[in-house]
Amino acid sequence: MKHFTIAKKGALSLSVMIIASLFFFQIHSFAQNNEPVVGTNIGNKAPEIALTNPDGKVVKLSSLKGKMVLIDFWASWCRPCRMENPNVVAAYDKYSKAKIKNASSFEVYSVSLDRSKDAWVNAITQDNLSWEYHVSDLKFWNCEAAGDYGVQGIPTNFLIDANGVIIAKNLRGPRLHQELDKYVEGF
Repeated sequence: MKHFTIAKKGALSLSVMIIASLFFFQIHSFAQNNEPVVGTNIGNKAPEIALTNPDGKVVKLSSLKGKMVLIDFWASWCRPCRMENPNVVAAYDKYSKAKIKNASSFEVYSVSLDRSKDAWVNAITQDNLSWEYHVSDLKFWNCEAAGDYGVQGIPTNFLIDANGVIIAKNLRGPRLHQELDKYVEGF
């Protein structure tokens, strides 16, 4: 029994040392390059997205560096998305004209999980999605960006700061406006 206890303590000590080493390595590598880890948690750097707009031009998320951006995953066939679109439009109309703390402006970067370009473009028009950043690979649930962001359902969104760091996610209805109000100068 004594031998088993010593082995158990040794395994526990080894486990604790491994976990501590991994934690130290992560902290050390973050401190070395001052860049947050790429991921989808709050505090992570948002993964790059490079998809085409309705005109076939590739639009990278990183091209919006310096702006606060709402990355909005949606689709024309998604009823909850279409019901949320007026709220996103209201937020865009209000905050794109506001002075945002530590950012040049506020933008929406819409990622569609559509399969049909016509349905996608028609929904943009019908819902008055007036911002210029609309992208899709027209691969439905096989959308690479949706996979990179772990999107399990839509609508889903991520709010990133001017450096591309995720500061909030899954903001719908009044919560979107309440969160954006925190970053407006003069409110």
